[in-house]
Amino acid sequence: MTTPKIAQTAPYPVEVEAGKTYFWCACGHSATQPFCDGSHKDTGITPEKFTATDSKKVFFCGCKATSKAPLCDGSHAKL
Repeated sequence: MTTPKIAQTAPYPVEVEAGKTYFWCACGHSATQPFCDGSHKDTGITPEKFTATDSKKVFFCGCKATSKAPLCDGSHAKL
């Protein structure tokens, strides 16, 4: 497995819709951050599936160092 690329050193606030599934980019190479666009091919890193249980704003990790993938846990503050 390769090391993920830091997409940004802050979370991505996103309004999610209850019942909808999202695929969070775990590799950091996607042009459609924080979501996967297939750029992970040949990185050894795969996207993380996230299904929203409620319609609300969530904060997807931008630094790719979170221990609570795909959501931000504040790891970006330690980079």
